[in-house]
Amino acid sequence: MDIKKLQAVVVDALEDVKAHDIKVFDTMHLTSMFDRLAVASGTSNRQTKALAASVRDKVKEKGGDIISIEGEETGEWVLVDLGDMVVHIMQPAIRDYYRLEEIWGDKEVKLGAAKRKSAKAAMDAAEEATEPKKRSRATVSSRATQASLDDDDTPKKPARKAPAKKAAAKTPRVPSGGVVKVGARKSAAPKKAAAKTTAAPKPAAKRAPRKTASKTAE
Repeated sequence: MDIKKLQAVVVDALEDVKAHDIKVFDTMHLTSMFDRLAVASGTSNRQTKALAASVRDKVKEKGGDIISIEGEETGEWVLVDLGDMVVHIMQPAIRDYYRLEEIWGDKEVKLGAAKRKSAKAAMDAAEEATEPKKRSRATVSSRATQASLDDDDTPKKPARKAPAKKAAAKTPRVPSGGVVKVGARKSAAPKKAAAKTTAAPKPAAKRAPRKTASKTAE
């Protein structure tokens, strides 16, 4: 495993169990036995053991090697040997007494900037991976919405034409003599008027021959 990747895995494992005052030092110029040394504090025996177990499990999960673990019996100072990196997990009193930072702390590795860069890169990669999915979902949803709108419009078109058909059916009922409102009483009025006009000429036709007969007798 690459030393930078191993360093990141160790720091993440320590932070998962709430380790205090995590520091990593570059020791390549001091010894050939290991390249990094990490120091962290635990407030109790239980926490130091849990920190060591977290480092062990995380490194194994990522494919790293565990050389040895020492000090788990007491829990005051637990050493995890990872080959290229050695992790010292100590209680505060033991750490203040031995002061490993003064021995190995010539070149401290800044964890904040490195972690921010790695977190930003991970976020960018996650956004790039999720953007095509969001676009495809948006395209599918827009197509489904358009299809639903088209389905909603189709039954409405015949409904708009229905009043025109009803009006056309009513127009033949209007009489040719004029505009008359639809109804039984109004429509009967033109028929009575027509009967009177046809009956009026009959008396006039009978009176005319009587006048002509009286004139001839004189």
